[in-house]
Amino acid sequence: CLEIPSYIADALREAAGDRRAVVNATDLLMHPETGLRAINSPAQLAVLEFGATFASQGVQNMTERVEPGMTELALVEQARLNGLPLSCHPVINSGPRAPSLASPSLRRIEEGDPILFAIGVWGGLTARAGFAVRDARGLADANRDYVETFVKPYFAAAVDWYETIGMGVTGGQMYDLIQQHLTDRPFSIALNPGHLIHLDEWVHSGFAPRSKTKLLSGMAIQLDIIPVPQEKAYFTTNVEDGIALADETLRNALAAAYPEMWGRIQARKRFMRDVLGIRLKEEVLPFSNMPGVLQPYLLSPHRALRAL
Repeated sequence: CLEIPSYIADALREAAGDRRAVVNATDLLMHPETGLRAINSPAQLAVLEFGATFASQGVQNMTERVEPGMTELALVEQARLNGLPLSCHPVINSGPRAPSLASPSLRRIEEGDPILFAIGVWGGLTARAGFAVRDARGLADANRDYVETFVKPYFAAAVDWYETIGMGVTGGQMYDLIQQHLTDRPFSIALNPGHLIHLDEWVHSGFAPRSKTKLLSGMAIQLDIIPVPQEKAYFTTNVEDGIALADETLRNALAAAYPEMWGRIQARKRFMRDVLGIRLKEEVLPFSNMPGVLQPYLLSPHRALRAL
């Protein structure tokens, strides 16, 4: 298979004089372990963290400012997108439009609505989902147990993801880890539970069954566990954010060259440990301004889940 248009491949085949001489070499750049784009330099990681900071702060602004009666377009203004290049269009959808990958509209948010947010800037994407309610009493009878039955098991999987990922771990191990959390749960997982990120939102994923792809220093990776409910009333939930892996040499280089970035990373790690109870390995560097923060009741944004 080739990703390029056929007319380009045909011209190359004609020039080569042998159709078999034109082969797919995408792996040179995009293989999830050995591809040239899989491992980032300190300078490139700084660029990716910069974008991830803006993307995550935009979503945090929105989750903290949901109000019944405001339009989706008014809500996306709270993200304060400032002209940085996007890796995907802004996603906000509510009510019957959710969940989808739809852009924001003039639809007015109503109390009780499900809402999905996602902002992707070159280098990072943050996504969240929940209900525009203050607590479980605002939910319908069919999903009043939303947090207990759906969100808590999902969050436990995300915590396990954060605490397990590290250098030398394989994509197959990460895939199996998340699959273990699906037993007797009211949801399944769509797509891969993690992938490489760069200027494009999805470079490649080694998070697959039996994958022996190793996670290495210099990789920028998204937690991307997308739960699909068996019962539509549960809607969905999401805590997608990005991290990087860095060995001691790379960490020292980042701290020396980009002290402000390094300060943000250390503050995020302390927050995850001391507030959320999520303990990261030394080589795991969170790039999001709301790392691991999951607020199921969007009209009570100060309430978030914490690891046991």
